Amino acid sequence: MIKKLTRHGNSLALVIDKPVLELLKIDATTPLDISTDGERLIVTPLRDAARRERFRAALEETNRRYGRTLRHLAE
Repeated sequence: MIKKLTRHGNSLALVIDKPVLELLKIDATTPLDISTDGERLIVTPLRDAARRERFRAALEETNRRYGRTLRHLAE
C-alpha cells in the first residue's frame, strides 16, 4: 500500500485506512509508539506492559543462546 502525507494545519498526517486499523485492533484512542530505525517510520500500538517485558526477556534469552549462530547465518 502506498500512501501520501496530507496537510493537517502546520503538520503532516498519515491517514490509516479502516481495514488496517481493524486488523491491528487500534482506534483513535489507542496510544501509539512512533520510532524509527533511521530509514523507516515504525508505528506500534502500545499494549500490555507485562507482555512487552516478557517479549523483551525472551528476545534477550534468544540472543544470549543463539546470537552467535544468528550472526553467522546473517553473513
